[in-house]
Amino acid sequence: MMLELFAHPLSSYCWKVLIPLYENDTPFTYRMLDPEHPENGAEFARLWPIGKFPLLVDDGCPVMESSVIIEYLQRHHPGPVRFLPADDAALEVRMLDRIFDNHVMHPMQQVVADALRPPERRDPVGVEQAKAALRRSYAMLDGWLAGREWAAPGGFSLADCAAAPALFYADWVDPIPEALANLKAYRARLLARPSVARAVDEARPYRPYFPLGAPDRD
Repeated sequence: MMLELFAHPLSSYCWKVLIPLYENDTPFTYRMLDPEHPENGAEFARLWPIGKFPLLVDDGCPVMESSVIIEYLQRHHPGPVRFLPADDAALEVRMLDRIFDNHVMHPMQQVVADALRPPERRDPVGVEQAKAALRRSYAMLDGWLAGREWAAPGGFSLADCAAAPALFYADWVDPIPEALANLKAYRARLLARPSVARAVDEARPYRPYFPLGAPDRD
């Protein structure tokens, strides 16, 4: 059976898994999660009651959580691009994956979640705290990326799959300062990579759903 991916094109964590699928031209069936495909939503809920997408299904076996899905693909459906090294270098890649998920993606999503609330339930203090966390991460990553093409040595990796959607949307929520030239250039390199550009293009029709208003760029 072909791989199935339950996902939505606007979702940052879905991008994270779509990017490695596109990198290795891995065949899969896209099970769209939206009101127009209720049958996919019902199957998704049956397979993964937690309800967080994406979800990969391989011959009936569900695989949850984006980082685990990417490692699963490398082990069971490998291609020319390896997303995790075989040696201790994998520790740095995994560490960076967690930084992009926990310290870029998470505060970005806190700001987005606040914008989805009714005005009387919004938390301006929490939003400012999330943006301050983003700025700390930006500064750290700018230094980390000095002299690097990708997040970790050895080429495009799991860390970059995490970085692409995290930085894409984080820069919409709280723009990366011009002074952080390394980070801005890295984001541009990510967006120029064909697998990432494809994910960006597939999400374009859904930009009106971004609650803060998608900027007229990217």
